[in-house]
Amino acid sequence: MAAVYERYNLHTTPEKFFIEACDEGADAVLAIDRVSNEMTLTVKREVPPSAITRPICGIMGTIRLVAGMYLIVITKKRNVGSLLGHAVWKMVEYDVISYKKTLLHLTEDQSQEHKTFLSMIDNVLSTESFYFCTNFDLTHTLQRLANTSPDFHEMSLLERADQRFVWNGNLLRELAAQPELAKFALPVVHGFIVIKPCRINGKIFEWILLSRRSCFRAGVRYYVRGIDSEGHAANFVETEQIVLYEGARASFVQTRGSMPFFWSQRPNLKYKPKPLISKTTNHMDGFKRHFDSQVLIYGKQTILNLVNQKGSEKPLEEAFAKMMSGTDKGMIDYIAFDFHKECSRMRWDRLQILVDAVADAQDEYSYFMVSTEGKAMTQQKGTFRSNCMDCLDRTNVIQSLLARRSLQSQLQRMGVLNVSQRIEEQVDFEKTYKNAWADNANACAVQYAGTGALKTDFTRTGKRTKWGLLMDGWNSMIRYYKNNFSDGFRQDAIDLFLGNYAVDESDGPSPLCVQKDWKFLALPVIMLVAFFMCVICLLTAGDNWSETATYMTFWGVAGSLTGAIIMFYGQDFVDAPKLVQKEKMD
Repeated sequence: MAAVYERYNLHTTPEKFFIEACDEGADAVLAIDRVSNEMTLTVKREVPPSAITRPICGIMGTIRLVAGMYLIVITKKRNVGSLLGHAVWKMVEYDVISYKKTLLHLTEDQSQEHKTFLSMIDNVLSTESFYFCTNFDLTHTLQRLANTSPDFHEMSLLERADQRFVWNGNLLRELAAQPELAKFALPVVHGFIVIKPCRINGKIFEWILLSRRSCFRAGVRYYVRGIDSEGHAANFVETEQIVLYEGARASFVQTRGSMPFFWSQRPNLKYKPKPLISKTTNHMDGFKRHFDSQVLIYGKQTILNLVNQKGSEKPLEEAFAKMMSGTDKGMIDYIAFDFHKECSRMRWDRLQILVDAVADAQDEYSYFMVSTEGKAMTQQKGTFRSNCMDCLDRTNVIQSLLARRSLQSQLQRMGVLNVSQRIEEQVDFEKTYKNAWADNANACAVQYAGTGALKTDFTRTGKRTKWGLLMDGWNSMIRYYKNNFSDGFRQDAIDLFLGNYAVDESDGPSPLCVQKDWKFLALPVIMLVAFFMCVICLLTAGDNWSETATYMTFWGVAGSLTGAIIMFYGQDFVDAPKLVQKEKMD
């Protein structure tokens, strides 16, 4: 069976790192030369007694920064449950360790850049929800794993993994280049995993929700939209719901991803920037590449486009529908459902309209199921590919409803639910189910938009509440701030981590050195001064109101004029990515 070592000791000397495998019967040690960067396999007796030793949980990989190479290790993990008898872990703490013993060789500018790059790595690693398993492949669905060749099972865990979902693939390049080091190369996925033992009718089964976030065209909400030239969609997430009961297992897979053509929505200080569809690109090439790969991997596709069919979202829906008219209707079906219009004025029961509309397709696609005896009973022959603008809030609500419908059939077939029973009536399980889907929404939203998801009150309770609306407003405000003033840094961090940008070894300045023009610093200061002067004039107003009014008018006009100029040039005032630009600007 393909596996990596589970337990390690990190021995550090001034010349080398020795990473010792501590599994029972293991004698292998990975030696990393801190000067030449060479990696070799050795044995325990080669570790010097003078080395400083500490336990670690795994190797994320290595990365080159301004000061040279760095080793990234997992120092603390938390068990989230067991999947088919294999322990699944969540990374809790990590360490980023320099090969160099000192940073004195760096200039002042290099030192500042180095701190920025290190904080970018921290920014990605501190975003929750990195998961790993040392003896089971988390990157593939149960159906894909069941339909593999004997050769597949002979491969190492990293080699056989679906590279779309290996978030540390770039960090593991050095290890992957040497097959003899394969048992040290731990693939890590980013997304969400919950594993819950549940009980219905006295029967105990395991219910699992697993979302895998793609590392292709990965990034943050407003800086990564649409697709790239390879057909990879922004914010692409594969979500698998699994049920295990007395040896039988079933799984239902759905996907989400940005509308698969070339469009962008750059932040510009407005609450909702206008989406722009590229006029210079051949959309059909990328569109076809995207769906060719989706059909190859998942079978038939039913697209659920949940965007508004009026306002700024309308042109996107029209473009999507137009492109669909030129594709093979036998393998791809398109359904536009104006989520906000249909559910306006708290009419959330109307979501059943969409669920009913796709019921026949869902029955045709079925799900993957293996009997207690290990016999494959059904295969999933197609998937629902859902999207809204961000593929977060509306999308998650719909996915949870379709997953429940599939689960209803699976549990009845396994004998957990009686034919006349419905999941909604199982109070304890329904609470577990709704909370897990809401947590899934939050995890995906934090990773892409920087805040928890919207509309999770409906996912958790089945009802829209005033408190939920209030929380949505709060999260929307935080999203606005982050999208405009901190997402450029987040995008740079993801590009650095995934290898879309490589730190140059030369002494030349990096893109981080580009400074904004003075006016982009001066104008906000002028606006703030004008605002405070208005407040001061109001607070210190004496008997001469005409003089106070004159001062207030002057400062009010100065502030309003400066604010108008800032809004007009809004795109220049936001925190934009510096490391990778053209590739992200469609």
